Amino acid sequence: MLSILVAEKGGERERLDFDKQEISIGRTDDNDVVLARGNISKRHTRLVQKDGRIIVVDQKSTNGTFVNGKKLAAPQVLSAEDIVAVGDFELSIADEPEADPETLEEPPRLSPPSAHAKGLAEGETGPAQVPPASTSTSTSTSTSTSTSTPAPAPGPAPEPAPARARAPSARSRRPAAVKDQQSISIERQKWSKLLKTCHDKLIEAMDLRRLDMDRLGDDELWRRTEQTIRGIVQKMDNLREIPPDVDKEQLVTDVLNEALGLGPLEDLLADDTVSEIMVNHASQIYVEQKGKLHLANKTFSSNEAVRHVIERIVAPIGRRIDESSPLVDARLKDGSRVNAIIPPLALKGPSLTIRKFARERFRIKDLLAFGTLTAQMVEFLETCVKVRKNIIISGGTGSGKTTLLNIISSFIPEDERIVTVEDAAELQLPQDHWVQLETRPANVEGKGQITIRDLVRNCLRMRPDRIVVGECRGGEALDMLQAMNTGHDGSLTTLHANSPRDALARLETMVLMSGMDLPVRAIRDQVSAAVNIIVQQMRFADGTRKVTYISEVSGMEGDIITLQDIFYFKQEGFDDEGRINGRYVATGFVPRFYDDLQRRGIPVNMNIFRED
Repeated sequence: MLSILVAEKGGERERLDFDKQEISIGRTDDNDVVLARGNISKRHTRLVQKDGRIIVVDQKSTNGTFVNGKKLAAPQVLSAEDIVAVGDFELSIADEPEADPETLEEPPRLSPPSAHAKGLAEGETGPAQVPPASTSTSTSTSTSTSTSTPAPAPGPAPEPAPARARAPSARSRRPAAVKDQQSISIERQKWSKLLKTCHDKLIEAMDLRRLDMDRLGDDELWRRTEQTIRGIVQKMDNLREIPPDVDKEQLVTDVLNEALGLGPLEDLLADDTVSEIMVNHASQIYVEQKGKLHLANKTFSSNEAVRHVIERIVAPIGRRIDESSPLVDARLKDGSRVNAIIPPLALKGPSLTIRKFARERFRIKDLLAFGTLTAQMVEFLETCVKVRKNIIISGGTGSGKTTLLNIISSFIPEDERIVTVEDAAELQLPQDHWVQLETRPANVEGKGQITIRDLVRNCLRMRPDRIVVGECRGGEALDMLQAMNTGHDGSLTTLHANSPRDALARLETMVLMSGMDLPVRAIRDQVSAAVNIIVQQMRFADGTRKVTYISEVSGMEGDIITLQDIFYFKQEGFDDEGRINGRYVATGFVPRFYDDLQRRGIPVNMNIFRED
């Protein structure tokens, strides 16, 4: 017999039993399992039971078959924990009923995996879960039906077969982290199903969709909803519909958060060790802690719940998300940056990414403590800001560009007027004379959009002493360069690039995106005249963020913009825990403007440029 569990993503699972050793899955009626959806091929997948194992075989389907999120490239042996994704459906192997102990003399012997399944014997368990060969009973984790083995014929006792515990399966040789993730996945699925059941009962009991939220008020709505949830959980517990090991208070909290708050994100947002939250789909949430990614043990009850949370985030700031506008940038009340994208663009369900905003603004002493840069580099950057040098902070996604921009902007004198321009407001400046501008997306009719470029142009009419642009990524780079070249010295911005040299090339590309038909030489002249300092920041594999270069744009040689490194980070390998080893080096080069400052009688510390 072959038994499987089938569920549409986010829906209830249904058990299907087949008295055969091979079943086909597809869209047409001639399949054993018919899944009538447009993203299912006519004959999509086969499950084959052979030698005590169940093997999944893709039938050259258009959209492919996925096992645990990875596309199937060859036939693969399945275990009870594996999740097979076929279009909008998920399949798994159903647990077999327990065999009668009296019918078993010894554990069933499994033949070795076939060549294509070598190293993928997913149906076996680790040694700690397998009884020794002399035990009279056995429970196999394979989904095939357990069979009894006839008693040996009289005569000399055969040499006992080696216990399976002595030969770890391919699964037992996997890293512990993989096992932990599989265990977490199973627990998350169980919790998600229970959460959805409670949530559905809550909607049925209160019909949250029809309540007048404004009339009730937040406090009253939360009180009534919590009271209803507690009643539902108590009734389910009395009927033994909730496993005894489930934390009832946590269940009430999670259902309440999902109904009226941000669901499982509430706890993650409250956790100060979490810097970024990534919802891939309803049943998979990753978080970044101390620069490392981890699978969270929280889930949403369904993709619809994720969609509702996204709508709760974007609605208060006048933004929308629907099929006509399936992606959006927004921010939470605390300033955390949010990006959301929904189907049909997100194939596995609504996806949400939150870059958390620090509760307390980082200061330069924090970066020094983190080892992001040195005191000499800080002193140099502070001088650059105070003498109105134009600075570009370059780096990859998540490298800490905005944090550094925020900190060095605090060096701007209090008596200067600052105008900041951002897509999603993140900067927190301590100065009082500060105007904060934020872009606006188009409305339902596709009108009313205000871009960064529009705001940068408007800045020039606001009598700014400093213009700070959160990030340049398009044609606004031309307007920023023109502002730097026309009396708005001391401006700052960030852009995405992997090195100071790449940052210059990226600037050229963005200027061309403005639509102005300018020769490359003219663009490079503009860049060379406008940009003084490039600060390169990088996030390393161990999660640390460091300023890897501080370089001066020193002029032009022919058609090439010349750069001179002032400080750089020299990596010297890794320590025993995999952390980056290295040191900061001063090249000995003194920027040209320092000589000018000395001639003008402005005191400067030349010792910071001494070579180490």
